[in-house]
Amino acid sequence: MAHIHKEFLIDNSPANVWEALREVGAVHRRLVPGFVTDTRMEADTRIVTFATGVVVHELIVDIDDAARRVAYAVVGGSLAPKHHHASMQVLDAAEGRSRFVWTTDVTPDELADSIREMVEQGAHVMQNTLKATTRAPAAG
Repeated sequence: MAHIHKEFLIDNSPANVWEALREVGAVHRRLVPGFVTDTRMEADTRIVTFATGVVVHELIVDIDDAARRVAYAVVGGSLAPKHHHASMQVLDAAEGRSRFVWTTDVTPDELADSIREMVEQGAHVMQNTLKATTRAPAAG
């Protein structure tokens, strides 16, 4: 099983980043516009269309407001892993910034390189998108 782990900083408050992440049906608008061209929900399954034409069906496993974590698993679509589970979490970082942690486990191992590349591209778009959103005012 391949394990893909990506962490990066976002120049935006954890509250703002979490607000965007937890809106699981709006990935194409809130997190990775252009990289993802459409997202729609069918019950607890998110159908995501990427700019490349890849379509994945992702079961939303958990949305945890306290931990600011979303977990999902690919369960269908044009990408057909034997197993796929991922989570995205927003953590506090210094100076009002956010640390974003994205972890994916996938089999077969042959899919690791293409998924790792998608994670890298998605992380880059996400950083640019979320730093452009309005930051929450500093407390005090």
